[in-house]
Amino acid sequence: MKLDPDAARVLEALAARPSLDSMTPAQAREVYAAGRAASVGAPTPVEVVRDITLPGPAGAIPARLYRPAPESAGPLPALVFFHGGGWVIGDLESHDGLCRRLAAGSGCTVIAIDYRMGPEHRFPAAVEDAEAAARAVHAQAAELGVDPGRLAVGGDSAGGNLAAVVTQAFRDKGGPALRWQMLIYPATDFAMDTPSQAEFAEGHFLTGPLQRWFHSHYLDEADKADVRASPARAETLAGLPPAFVLTASHDPLRDEGEAYAARLVAEGVRVETWRVPGQIHGFMPLDAMIAAAPKAAALLARRMREELTA
Repeated sequence: MKLDPDAARVLEALAARPSLDSMTPAQAREVYAAGRAASVGAPTPVEVVRDITLPGPAGAIPARLYRPAPESAGPLPALVFFHGGGWVIGDLESHDGLCRRLAAGSGCTVIAIDYRMGPEHRFPAAVEDAEAAARAVHAQAAELGVDPGRLAVGGDSAGGNLAAVVTQAFRDKGGPALRWQMLIYPATDFAMDTPSQAEFAEGHFLTGPLQRWFHSHYLDEADKADVRASPARAETLAGLPPAFVLTASHDPLRDEGEAYAARLVAEGVRVETWRVPGQIHGFMPLDAMIAAAPKAAALLARRMREELTA
């Protein structure tokens, strides 16, 4: 399978710049934010976009609510979204464009969560914030204009990891019930031992050294076996909500995402999978540079609408 020409151009541009793993976390965040600002198109209009806070274990968690219909329309289904960025970089702004597309295309509310990250707040701080935020959305459903019976979680990369972990936590702790999970090229196991990890270890953005840089700032070696870090190591995946698992053909995380999807299916969970051809890790928010990105977002939004509004 050939690399998509748009993705190839992105990789060529990245190759001319210092890699994030050569920087401090603060420098990497600044570079990542600048890159995101240059790689997204005009913001998709959404009826209501407002910043909110949700209660968390270490204080208020910043979040952003995207509501595609007037408040008078009544409660809407909702997706609690966790951004990617290796648990070290990324924020509400980096994924604003994607969240807008999902909300506008689905007719559902999207609530993006700005969870704590490493190295300032190491594992399991991000997990604790993700679970607390999702629980708070359910508890404050009336205030947020959300239907608590039609709640989903999702995210990309590190955010997909957090979404998977939250579904397991809710199952194991007796709810609240989730209708669906959207896992976009998720990190599911810190072992880094799959064929796709070896095949795309260099030259495809999320290199082996960059992954290890992210990991070193997020958790300790002993934490990698914890199911809250590696959800694929859970004893069982039975009883989890239906899932959509999107992977990218030229992504080192491809195989672990697809293995997680296959195991969900084997344990009785309804799953839809899609390997996007020719694409690299992290392509989804790059809608101004990769033509496949808005198309993929539109498909996800349609599936979200079908799953949450039926």
